Amino acid sequence: MRGARPLHHPLFAALGGRSPSPASQGRRAGAAGAHATLGSELQSELRETVDRAYAAALAAGGKDNGAPGERDYHPGYYGAFVLDPHGNNIEAVFHGPAERSASSVVIRAL
Repeated sequence: MRGARPLHHPLFAALGGRSPSPASQGRRAGAAGAHATLGSELQSELRETVDRAYAAALAAGGKDNGAPGERDYHPGYYGAFVLDPHGNNIEAVFHGPAERSASSVVIRAL
């Protein structure tokens, strides 16, 4: 994500020092002559962590794009959104109580 890295560092720290992998990424078309922007979702295990990530991103120069709160996407969805200086949307989200199907996924080069 071009331009988003500096803002991701305080978000990762707020998420407990882990390096969460982006759960989803997308592109939206920019205005004529503008670069494409990205969206990234960072998953949290607690609602409080979403609040800390949002505060850390704002303190690092991010722009509010949706304060922490429940959303209508599905029951238990709690998220916050910030824009980095290049207009990339970064979301910290807690999806509610859930059971993981695996503790992690390891991808190895062939």
